[in-house]
Amino acid sequence: MKSSLKVVVETAMDNSFSIDQLSNTSLDTEFPNRLSYHRLLLIEKGSSTLRVDDHSFQIKSKELYILAKAQVYMFEKPAIVSGYVLCFADCFWEKAPKSASNCKAVLFSDVTTNQCLQLNIAQFNELRLLFKTLEHEFKKVPYINQIDAMAAYLKIIMIKVANVRITDESTFDSQNYIIYRKFMDLLTTNYKTLHEVQDYAEMMGITARRLSDICKRCNKKSTKNIINSKLVSEAKRTLQFSPAPIKEIAYSLNFTTPEQFSHFFKKCTTFSPANFRDKFVQRGK
Repeated sequence: MKSSLKVVVETAMDNSFSIDQLSNTSLDTEFPNRLSYHRLLLIEKGSSTLRVDDHSFQIKSKELYILAKAQVYMFEKPAIVSGYVLCFADCFWEKAPKSASNCKAVLFSDVTTNQCLQLNIAQFNELRLLFKTLEHEFKKVPYINQIDAMAAYLKIIMIKVANVRITDESTFDSQNYIIYRKFMDLLTTNYKTLHEVQDYAEMMGITARRLSDICKRCNKKSTKNIINSKLVSEAKRTLQFSPAPIKEIAYSLNFTTPEQFSHFFKKCTTFSPANFRDKFVQRGK
């Protein structure tokens, strides 16, 4: 088996939070990086190719990138970027008022649909001001309740970003969307062990048909497709960045046999796990 690419894991941050301004800053990741924290990358200007998992994005002005913990990213060539990079952990987010939890669920539960948001001038200017204010707060001499203040600013940023993503507030606040967010939260926690729609419907006390209807209305995807996409994303990351044997990966994702995992992966991607790994490692050399 070919060796996998080296992966760098993010180091721990004080208070599980950081924010930094980028001013024509060179960002060059020699190796893929696995995120330990959620990350917002606000691009004022810059150029490069950013790869997140197995998707590539051409960096442009006035964009916001949303990256979730456990995702793997790297710049395919050195990037010169101006803007802000904000990182936070779930434990830091919990300090934000509960009324903001909907926003985080909207953006991070199905992060691949929100990975890159193009901003208009008004949206960008508003977010840049909020990032600047939060950075100023972050760099103050520590004082009582400083972390609470930063969490409140983060709440405002997440609300504004969620409003970029979702303009129909009636949908955002609807009962169906509350059920959908609950499903996505359960999926994030249980996707490695629970693969069937019925599993999640029973946990939520609703029928599988109702859950499927809600997912199609809120995400335009079937419940089964959402579950499979989560499994495939994790399988791809592990195949790309881990030397673990395919058999071990299959069992870690709760497939009964390696053959069952291979059939599932090929049906979803058209590649066998071995061919996908070989193709990726060759591309990364």
